Amino acid sequence: MVLAGIFIAGAVAAFYFRDEFNVAVIQQWAEQAGPWAIVLFMLAYIVVTALFLPGLVLTLAGGAVFGPVWGTFYNLLGSTLGAMLAFLIARYVASDWVERAAGRRLKRLIRGVENEGWRFVAFSRLMPIAPFNLLNYAFGLTRIKLSHYLIVTYIFLFPSTFTLTYMGFVGREALSGQEEDLIRNSLIAITLFALIAYLPHVFIKYRRARAKHAARRAHAYRAHSR
Repeated sequence: MVLAGIFIAGAVAAFYFRDEFNVAVIQQWAEQAGPWAIVLFMLAYIVVTALFLPGLVLTLAGGAVFGPVWGTFYNLLGSTLGAMLAFLIARYVASDWVERAAGRRLKRLIRGVENEGWRFVAFSRLMPIAPFNLLNYAFGLTRIKLSHYLIVTYIFLFPSTFTLTYMGFVGREALSGQEEDLIRNSLIAITLFALIAYLPHVFIKYRRARAKHAARRAHAYRAHSR
């Protein structure tokens, strides 16, 4: 019931604020907020993550408002704290609802965490196997430690977060008419996007190689035991 209420609240919020939830409005709002902009921005990111709302607009806005460096830091911190909130809600408050919502995916997550530990969480951050917000709740029902979950989430969300944050920064530069560095920044954004798209393939190859190595070791152990 708790998580169902959260989901409904997210749907209502998305409908009610559908015209306000864009980069330009968020940038204007941040300028008006002054020194409170950072705190309010991260609180908004936590709420968005917990309410099953898409975080793409906020990530782009983080780059437009705070720049590529600080924007990445605030985006990462906000998304990680939001992921932590969802994780804790699932583990201690709404486990039954999450189990029903995740369905077969939950068994896959539990099996993946049991077999690979933090590496499975890392893989899911680089190549989402389910919606990000649902994953945050579902991981709360696995045996992974909260500290490991947070560290891995923060580290392995960095590539995609930095890329999207930088794209938000480039978009702001383009709209402001600063053409001097626009081509360079656009090329950097395209390069980052290409690298992010390729990262999952690298990680998949690593997982396969690791699985083959483990299988060979197990086979050698069985042969030696005979």
